[in-house]
Amino acid sequence: MALLMAQLTEDVIRETIEDAGFQAASIKQEPRENSTLICRIRIKGMTCTSCSSTIESALREICGVQRALVALATEEAEIQYNPKLVSANQFMEAVEDTGFEAVLISTGEDMNNVHLKLEGVHTEKSLQMIENCLLALPGVDVIKINPVLQKISVSYKPDQTGPRNFIDAIESIKYGNFQASIYPDGGGKEIHRHDEIMRYHRHFLWSLIFTVPVFLSSMVFMYIPGIHHCLETKVVNSLTAGVIFRWILTTPVQFIIGRRFYIGSYKALRKGAANMDVLIALGTNAAYFYSLYSVLKAATSKNFVGTDFFETSSMLISFILLGKYLEVLAKGKTSEAIAKLMDLTPETAVLLVYDEDGNMFSEREIDSRLIQKNDVIKIMPGGKVASDGFILWGQSHVNESMITGESRPVAKEKGDRVIGGTVNENGVLHVKVTHIGSETTLSQIVRLVESAQLAKAPVQKFADRISKYFVPLVIFLAFSSWFLWFSAGIFNYYPETWIPSSMNSFQLALQFGISVMVIACPCALGLATPTAVMVGTGIGATHGVLIKGGQALESAHKVNCVVFDKTGTLTLGKPTVVSTRLLKDMTIYEFYEYVAAAEVNSEHPLAKGIVEYAKKLREAEEENHIWPEARDFVCISGHGVKATVGNIELIIGNKSLIVDIGINIPEKASEILMEVEIMAQTGVIVSMNHEVVGIIAISDPLKPGAADVISILNSMKVKSIMVTGDNWGTARAIAKEVGIDTVVAEAKPDQKAEKVKELQKSGLIVAMVGDGINDSAALASADVGMAIGAGTDIAIEAADIVLMKNNLEDVIIAIDLSRKTFSRIRMNYIWALSYNMIGIPVAAGAFFPSTGLRLPPWMAGAAMAASSVSVVMCSLLLKNYRRPKMLNNLQFKGIITE
Repeated sequence: MALLMAQLTEDVIRETIEDAGFQAASIKQEPRENSTLICRIRIKGMTCTSCSSTIESALREICGVQRALVALATEEAEIQYNPKLVSANQFMEAVEDTGFEAVLISTGEDMNNVHLKLEGVHTEKSLQMIENCLLALPGVDVIKINPVLQKISVSYKPDQTGPRNFIDAIESIKYGNFQASIYPDGGGKEIHRHDEIMRYHRHFLWSLIFTVPVFLSSMVFMYIPGIHHCLETKVVNSLTAGVIFRWILTTPVQFIIGRRFYIGSYKALRKGAANMDVLIALGTNAAYFYSLYSVLKAATSKNFVGTDFFETSSMLISFILLGKYLEVLAKGKTSEAIAKLMDLTPETAVLLVYDEDGNMFSEREIDSRLIQKNDVIKIMPGGKVASDGFILWGQSHVNESMITGESRPVAKEKGDRVIGGTVNENGVLHVKVTHIGSETTLSQIVRLVESAQLAKAPVQKFADRISKYFVPLVIFLAFSSWFLWFSAGIFNYYPETWIPSSMNSFQLALQFGISVMVIACPCALGLATPTAVMVGTGIGATHGVLIKGGQALESAHKVNCVVFDKTGTLTLGKPTVVSTRLLKDMTIYEFYEYVAAAEVNSEHPLAKGIVEYAKKLREAEEENHIWPEARDFVCISGHGVKATVGNIELIIGNKSLIVDIGINIPEKASEILMEVEIMAQTGVIVSMNHEVVGIIAISDPLKPGAADVISILNSMKVKSIMVTGDNWGTARAIAKEVGIDTVVAEAKPDQKAEKVKELQKSGLIVAMVGDGINDSAALASADVGMAIGAGTDIAIEAADIVLMKNNLEDVIIAIDLSRKTFSRIRMNYIWALSYNMIGIPVAAGAFFPSTGLRLPPWMAGAAMAASSVSVVMCSLLLKNYRRPKMLNNLQFKGIITE
């Protein structure tokens, strides 16, 4: 049946309607253009928050840009824009104008685009032939050809066609031996990260080759008599061989290997900003050019005695490059969660081919990127599901832990939904594909986590504010340190014994100034929040908790009140009819014929439970019963439905709906409702032609362990409240069973949102947990909205955190993970600030008079490099996160539900 449905066309539908005696004409609907798109750009060359802030400001100034985020940790920008006013090319130009390199990742327009590599195409006529062939296919919108790269880009409607059709069409052209395949994507982020790591590694090694001899000649060889004598040999006047040797080796380190610092400084200063490159360039230049002055002075004077700082310049650059190499290496590990998710999709899939009668006659292995909607694929035991879909044939257990965090394999049978990237444990499955490419669950999770890692936490503003003034302040402090020490030396404010034998007062002051310049580290501050957010959101994804960015993380760690919806949140969301009480003379079949005809149009779990029960009643008589047509159907969110079936006006819902409409509820019906509510069941009143004719008692069991979850939240000093549209009797009974003291019942969607706002006004930080359309307003109003993953798309869209499993324990994991992540952010800031507040005075010589402690510039540079790496490593410790031990006991009790 499913295969025949896939073969329906517009002509077949129109002819069928006309055969039934009616006229039919297709209505051409113009495709609705997206008013906003999201463009993603990779940015190379950023070193600190000053860089990211400069780019962000430049992007926000462009007309048509609604939101722009630039993340230092991921080195990416995300721009939400109006495509009618601005294009992605303008963003690229804006980034490059600020002095950084931009690489386009996606424009937001290419959601249903495919890029094909052509082979055997040698003439313009061949390209024209291929273009005409593809345009003739249904569902093809736009074709772009790049003759130089032999690349063709096709924009298409995935419901009508796909990349496999394009390749078949190209290869079936008679005039020419054309071949086509999916164009290689170049590896994307991982390749870029690998290239960056290798570039820093290469630069560091080259720097080391030159720096080690410089270090040995100035620090070690002076103690080896023979070598020391050679190095001290005078070549020109007072200029020695050792100084010339160090000068020759340091120059390529300063100007070739260290060129990136000059380029970064120039680009920053050109835009009126100052970044870490400026500090490094100033510090190394001060050391190098003073040493060069010493070289020239010694070469022109026979009696000049001076000290060079060539080892300071070369060692500084070497240590900074080592720090950058380790930092990039560590930052790569912060996004491992996304890389693992992206690797879940198998490279190939087994496609089942059917004939016109719907009979399978062959199977073939294809590239998984060539899967199209409505394809039927075969999943062998132990194999990965290649794309989202539902099972047409077979039964098995599927391991979904890599997507939802669910630890146990989930039983699957015909009609059940499967997720791409999950593993089939046993049994062969035939799966009909419903979502491909960017529409799959896996792609959406990856996109959500990537966006979350770009989104800034409010606490990041603290670092952004500091970064504006940090570098200018450090330059001022460095100059002040040099000036004070130099002045003190000239006026003999300190004894000459403080000056090392190889230096004079100017050189001592210069070392203090350079040390201040290079020890200060704005990078550590800039990386404190984003690296922790990256790791935290990635770890959350592996536990089935999708956190939509730093804002959600920061709010969630403060939560002290959780508001729960009842149906589908505290309960399983699978209501079943337990009894039916008729108040009028009619059969149960006739009663449910009308009720099901109305409720079949509703998405509410209670309605689904009623329709399911009505189907079971009819199964004995006929297998596929068709319900009567319901006219004038109206869904009253949170209360019930109204519809007309035949000549009967139906109103089905809770007590408040019936009372609001003005229908009298008989005493007998009120007694039944009280009995139902005492047993923690939901009573649904059925009215026909404004007269109550029956009451349906529905039971929706509590989720296993719901009471334990509430108890754990209480132990975490988090208050629990239940807000539901259900009646007061049932609501109180359920609340009592789980241990919730505060209950709001018979609440409409807007009243749920009002209750959330009321709690916020009382000073509470509120998280709302829900799963339905009627929860979306409350989810949006709460400080943190948590949508159960089994809920509706609208609820998931409105939420800040999505719980992929249908488990309440994930509420605890979300709060606990956010607290641990924010604790790590605090530690990063304490370390970064403490490092600068202690390191700068030490480098400036504040403790030198009392302790004799002096920090050479090369050691200050090493400390600066280590500070950034330590912040990233501190964030990486979050990868050791384990769910609270209290939940392990719950799992043992069998709390996990399917």
